[in-house]
Amino acid sequence: MEEKVLQYEKFLNEILRRDLQKVLEERDKIYSEIAEYLQLKNVIQKLKEEDPGRKGLKSQVDLGCNFYVQAKVPDASKIFVAIGFGFFLEMNFDEALKFIEKKELHLNGISDKLSADALKVKMHIKVVLEGLRELQRIDAEPDKEPFRDIFA
Repeated sequence: MEEKVLQYEKFLNEILRRDLQKVLEERDKIYSEIAEYLQLKNVIQKLKEEDPGRKGLKSQVDLGCNFYVQAKVPDASKIFVAIGFGFFLEMNFDEALKFIEKKELHLNGISDKLSADALKVKMHIKVVLEGLRELQRIDAEPDKEPFRDIFA
């Protein structure tokens, strides 16, 4: 009996909890990617609203280790957007906004699937914990002893 309990505990701690952690980490990466695309979308919309006839743009660029320099962009009508696998594509603002919408829908679908996977793993953890409880003959809710009111 104790050997079975140890096997279940090992399965719970080494496999199920590790799987849950992996799924949640993947989902967090997807959420951060969605946040980056939403931030890009906001920047593009602000650039479109400010002065569509203006060609130039002044900005600060991080060279690394939080060392910023002033930068001038002579033609800010197009931007490079990361499309995946390390590739960037030059797009105008409208094309970039359409791409961001599609990418956002795709990433939301992935995050929904990962959330469902996390829920399944959590469900498996509950089943294993319930099995352990039954094997060890532990009550789900311990007997509640009525407490005495010492101030009465």
